[in-house]
Amino acid sequence: MTDNSALDPEDRKIVTLARSARARNGVPEGAAVRDETGRTYAAASVDLDSLKLSALRTAVAMAVASGATSLEAAAVVTEAEGASDEDRAAVRDLGGPGTPVLVAAPDGTVRARVTAG
Repeated sequence: MTDNSALDPEDRKIVTLARSARARNGVPEGAAVRDETGRTYAAASVDLDSLKLSALRTAVAMAVASGATSLEAAAVVTEAEGASDEDRAAVRDLGGPGTPVLVAAPDGTVRARVTAG
């Protein structure tokens, strides 16, 4: 999948938010999730001596901490080819196995659409 214009506008929005979080913080990954009410949560990866979290797990944690009870979609902007099993598990815990996870390159081009499975 390389044509972002084919994405739903709300999915394009979370890819853009994820890309912005990555660029703003100068980190390897940025992510964003959309909850059941349409609210979005963007995050970057966290790399402290005492705490290491991927951007996607951080975004899910932010959604949970803000009262979200489900997820509609997630996006991660990364150099990696896909979303890790741990990241997909975090999305699955809140959104269920069918929740779409968009994996985009640093330029925002969506490379894959997988489920939290």
